[in-house]
Order: sequence, then C-alpha cells, then structure tokens
Amino acid sequence: MVIDLHTHSTASDGTEAPSVVVQRAVEAGLTTLALTDHDTTRGWAEAAEATRATGIRLVPGIEVSCTRDGTSIHLLAYLPDPDHPALMADLARARESRETRLDRMVELMVADGIDITVAGVRAEVTDGATPGRPHIADALVTAGVVADRDEAFERFLKNDSRYYVGHYAPDPVRAVELVRDAGGVPVIAHPRAGPRGRVVEDVVIEEMAAAGLAGIEVNHRDHDADAVRHLTALAASLGLVVTGSSDYHGHGKVNRLGENTTGPEVLSAIESLATGSAVVEP
Repeated sequence: MVIDLHTHSTASDGTEAPSVVVQRAVEAGLTTLALTDHDTTRGWAEAAEATRATGIRLVPGIEVSCTRDGTSIHLLAYLPDPDHPALMADLARARESRETRLDRMVELMVADGIDITVAGVRAEVTDGATPGRPHIADALVTAGVVADRDEAFERFLKNDSRYYVGHYAPDPVRAVELVRDAGGVPVIAHPRAGPRGRVVEDVVIEEMAAAGLAGIEVNHRDHDADAVRHLTALAASLGLVVTGSSDYHGHGKVNRLGENTTGPEVLSAIESLATGSAVVEP
C-alpha cells in the first residue's frame, strides 16, 4: 500500500479540483489518499465520487488552522463527523475570518503601491473554497508582480511580513478536543517546519497529547534529518503514531504526491480510533 495522508484541492488553497487530485494520486501510484483541505469538508463528496471510479481509497480529513502565542499550528483531523455542530461552527468562524483578513492584507499592499486588488484576489478563489494567502500569491502572479507562489511568500506573505494579518484560529488543545468530540483522529501537521517559521514547542505537543492528540506528521519535506529524529523520539515518548505525507497543493507547491508516505499499520491505528461517520469507501 502507498498512503499519502495530507493533500489539498481547490476546496482550499490547492490548484486542482478534488477529482483531479484523486486522478493525480492514481497516476502517482497511491493506493490511499487523504484529502485535507484547510478548515473545510467541501471537497469530500467530489473526491469520494472520483475514488469510486478509480478504486483508490479515500480518507476524508481536514487541516484545522490553530494558533498559540502567535505561532501558527496545523492539525490534521481524520474521519471526523462532517455534521458535528461545534467543530463545523468553529471551522465556519475560521473561514469567515480568513475572508476579512485577505481584504486587510490587500489594503496594506495597495497602500504601498503594489499592483493588486481585492477583486483580483477574489477571482483566484474557487466558489465556496477556503481563502488563504496562496490566493493573494496567485493574484500577484496573474498581475505579473511575481513569478510564482514561492516568490510571493518570500517577498510579501511570510508571517513576519509587514503585510501579514492574522485570522481567527482556535487554540490547538481546543482543536484536538473538538476533533475528538466529532469522532475524528487528530494528528499535528509538520510541527518543525522551520522554513515556514512554524516550530511548535514540545510542551505544546505534550499538552495536545494529553487532550487526545493521536499522532505527529514526522516525515514531511519541511523537516530536516534532525527534526525527523527529534519528532520520532517525541512521538515514541508520548505514545503517538508517526505519519508521513506530501502536503500536495498541485502546481502551487513543489511537493509531489507520495514523496512521503504513511505505513498501513499506522492508517489502521488511525481508523481504529475514529468514532465518527466520515468513512467513505470506493
């Protein structure tokens, strides 16, 4: 089995529709794919339909945006109930906050003479998708300000940029509790992604583990060898599973499907912990 448990589509900030992500997964030789768009389940139905046609297995998921003391923390939620009121309300609040945040970031950029408009950014967001900084990046590419998303983030969109504006995101411990209450299985995503400025302290991961965190995404292109060793040891000490995945975004990032994968025994462990109603079979 070849299992990739972290991918994105046009339901959030990926560049390919959910059905296309599934087809790309088939072409890459995957047997199992998790669709984990930011703060939404919107892509699940289309992805599930595509898996029925291809035979690949779908693990429905969400990447929940969290924050603690100014540090952005991402939580992968596998197999949660998509109708759980508290979790869905929190995700809706996050999506609404993202909308207003983009407008404020664009206003700051326009004030500095950067060739970008709110309308231009909105044009990059698929109807109903969770908006994010990659959509500002795409608008900058379209306007000819930058060559690609990487340049846009480096020049304008990093967390320490003068144009950065935060958005609502729950504390990671609360997010773990919400996912568990929804019958899902929470796994922290790329906690030592130093290149992104997102290094989550061990004490925070320990708090999350006490609240019900099930695993750590250890094998990820943003983790160097030292980070992999450290996180593997931390997971063992806390009794957490270790996952690996691509964090695929289509042509929005260089990440390739299946470049890091998760063992079938780990997926089985995740599925055994799920008590929600989100399992989708092809």
